[in-house]
Amino acid sequence: MTTPRVITLLTDFGLADSYGAMMKGVIAQIAPTATVIDLTHQIPPQNVAAARFQLMTAYAYFPPGTVHVAVVDPGVGSQRRAIAVELDDGILVAPDNGLISGVLQTKRPQAAVVLNRPQYWRNANPSATFHGRDIFAPVAAHLAQGVPLQAVGEAIAPDSLVDLPLTTWQRSGNTITGCIQAIDHFGNGITTIPAAAVAGCEWHSIWGDRHIPGAHTYTDVPMGEPLLLVGSHGWVELAVNQGNAQQLLGFTWGSPLRLDLP
Repeated sequence: MTTPRVITLLTDFGLADSYGAMMKGVIAQIAPTATVIDLTHQIPPQNVAAARFQLMTAYAYFPPGTVHVAVVDPGVGSQRRAIAVELDDGILVAPDNGLISGVLQTKRPQAAVVLNRPQYWRNANPSATFHGRDIFAPVAAHLAQGVPLQAVGEAIAPDSLVDLPLTTWQRSGNTITGCIQAIDHFGNGITTIPAAAVAGCEWHSIWGDRHIPGAHTYTDVPMGEPLLLVGSHGWVELAVNQGNAQQLLGFTWGSPLRLDLP
């Protein structure tokens, strides 16, 4: 007997409306024994970069075979592709808009399909504005039930998948540059600079007229003061001890950051 799979859901639908619950209801009709886990439904509306980061950082914490459904889809109903991608340890179901490109930085796709087989949708006439309910959720449920990837859609070249253009990071001499790739609930700015880039170094940054030190933990600076540290996600983040760094410093997604290593 096939072990019931885990299905995760990531959306920008919020919690005030029933959109996320509708997706769960569709899944329950097809795969009633699957375990459905919410990664988050609180992605800022249409913010594909924020969704990319959340999926990328959560992916490794789920068991092999998990089906990840990610729906932040400003192009819903347009010519953008609906896709499913099989990796060696899981499946991604999402719009082809760069949302899954963070995972694909470290995971090589084994196969990818465009979801063009209506028999695996909720019905043959999906809503033009809610593919999460009518295409992505039912396809994920069928995959969780053991339907092979090749059955739910036509094969496409994995190297044709859309990448999300984000500045990564670079080092030149004693300077490291990157950008803000995510902003969390606390207002911390998570950069594209990995922990390994600053390991064993003294480092700081200048933001406007502020000198921001590199630190080990939030309490290494006085309350209300900004700092830089490596977060639990493994990236350098810009934070404020018991405060909101985004509000204090005014950065947003894509804002550049320079670190100096004296």
